Amino acid sequence: MSNSRPVATTLLNRRTLLIGSLGLGGAAAAYWYNIGASVEGTALSVQAAYFGARNGDFTLIDIRRPDEWARTGVPDGAVPLDMRDPEFTLKMLDLVPDKSAPVALICARGVRSRGLANRMQELGFTNVIDVPEGMLGSGAGPGWIASGLPVTKL
Repeated sequence: MSNSRPVATTLLNRRTLLIGSLGLGGAAAAYWYNIGASVEGTALSVQAAYFGARNGDFTLIDIRRPDEWARTGVPDGAVPLDMRDPEFTLKMLDLVPDKSAPVALICARGVRSRGLANRMQELGFTNVIDVPEGMLGSGAGPGWIASGLPVTKL
């Protein structure tokens, strides 16, 4: 009888660990796929980003990595600029010297663009626009590629 209590406790602990892991996994998946994203406020749909960049309404910047650009291409009208580049801020200022000029950011699923938009505002950029669908889609929509928008292969 003395052995049944530790077994029950061990099973309960394993069950709690499993449920907790699933919960964390679900939260991680929700974050990765940007499930709660929406096209509201300063955010743009991929279609609006395409037409706005094409019309010169703003500078569209693809902030993903070079291997991602090679895999999917870069949105037509976008400038590829790796956000991990140590010279990112200087290169951004070369592209958009006026910190009040509109700049739209796109990444794979809108997670990095949202975070970088916040960081750019802290650096004094006052008109940063997020494209939360990204190239691959998110909770905000199907994304650039699935929407059939043109890309430039690098």
